[in-house]
Amino acid sequence: MAGKVTGDFSKGSVFKTIIRLSLPIMIAEVVHITYNIVDRLYIGRIPEVGTAALTGVGVAFPLISLITAFANLFGTGGAPLASIARGEGDNEKAARIQDTSFTTMLIVGAVVTVLMFTLSPWLLSLMGGDAETLPYATDYFRIYVLGTIPVLISLGMNPFINGQGFTRIGMGTVLIGAALNIILDPILIYTAGMGIKGAAVATVISQIASAAWVVIFLFSKKPVVPLQKLRIYTQELGNIMKLGATGFVFKATNSVTQTVVNVVLKSWGGAASTYYIGSMTIINSIREITMCPCNGIVSGAMPVMSYNYGAGNPERVSKSISVILWTTMAINFVFWAVMVFAPQWLYAIFTEDPELIAVGAKCARVYFIAFPMMSMQLTGQHTFVALNYPKYALFFSLFRKIIMVVPLTLILPHLGLGVMAPFWAETISQVIGSTACLTTMYKVIWSKLRSKGVANEG
Repeated sequence: MAGKVTGDFSKGSVFKTIIRLSLPIMIAEVVHITYNIVDRLYIGRIPEVGTAALTGVGVAFPLISLITAFANLFGTGGAPLASIARGEGDNEKAARIQDTSFTTMLIVGAVVTVLMFTLSPWLLSLMGGDAETLPYATDYFRIYVLGTIPVLISLGMNPFINGQGFTRIGMGTVLIGAALNIILDPILIYTAGMGIKGAAVATVISQIASAAWVVIFLFSKKPVVPLQKLRIYTQELGNIMKLGATGFVFKATNSVTQTVVNVVLKSWGGAASTYYIGSMTIINSIREITMCPCNGIVSGAMPVMSYNYGAGNPERVSKSISVILWTTMAINFVFWAVMVFAPQWLYAIFTEDPELIAVGAKCARVYFIAFPMMSMQLTGQHTFVALNYPKYALFFSLFRKIIMVVPLTLILPHLGLGVMAPFWAETISQVIGSTACLTTMYKVIWSKLRSKGVANEG
């Protein structure tokens, strides 16, 4: 980024500022998903056991989501509050928030590592692992969980870097890990003969490198607000966790939902259950791809919204909301067209199994049919987080997945949808949940921003 980064988002075009911040984040998102896909692509093509191994990763996916949920607890909880504090001109408070988030993340990461490693065989059985897939799931996850602390640091502290305007440094966090993972995957999986264990080892090494990059930068003199010490400020911790509960619940509910989905697919899929679980694994990967540009836009807009909210500039906050909604809507329509009319093209990237491709194409058309409406959910949900509305943010984190998807996934099979129920449950929840989230955000926040501003519910 040319010139000295000041982290002041109160000047210039809102759209240009968001795009300037979003592009490096977007590139980082694409690269991050690319190396996740590389993992699954190599795993899916392991000779003779590729489909079972890929399904094993799908079984472990809910627990991986749960680990990243802890990064969201402190990253999405602390970073917006730090940006609001900077907008208010209180860099000392921003530093306290950042130090507290980092220190707490280290402690939580250590505890999660011990618990997940010890309980992993039992937990993976609950996730839907069976005699065929459980060995692969266990081999992968027990190694992956050893990298929990680096995962939390790289994912949880990167929002603090991006929130200060250093989006190219934030991009570097992802690029370093991605490059290592892409290089190490074929070496460890095939050349070293480690199979699925090699994919896990490659991921852990890449996360350690990314975490080191983050720590070195944040403890240097370059950030607007650097890390200062390992300390938990109790007066800040409560607010961080209150707002961060949104990001945590969002990821944790994904974990719960995926567990229920795997169990239903296993129960109703019969002899073809492996193909349906494998199909959902690939859908999760494809969804990560489709969300990359949107996540970049949202991640670039949130610090702009938070900073200007703290600085008392409601018009710039309102413009930021408009940028998120209409930009992500346009992006999602493009991906919707691909997934409705040619999903088999993307499935073929992950597997050569013709039956898995055929089942996956059928499932994907249902899952993605209402996908453009997710822009409404993104806009509403992240506005609540950026402006420190934890009650609304938390409710809508629970609403779509836990209140809607889980019950629908369990009920719809008995109403004639059978094994396709989880895919229809997602579509129905997208329509209802997204509409409710955006409508509520408009009434509570956006309409007031357009008139006389809005007071922080705190």
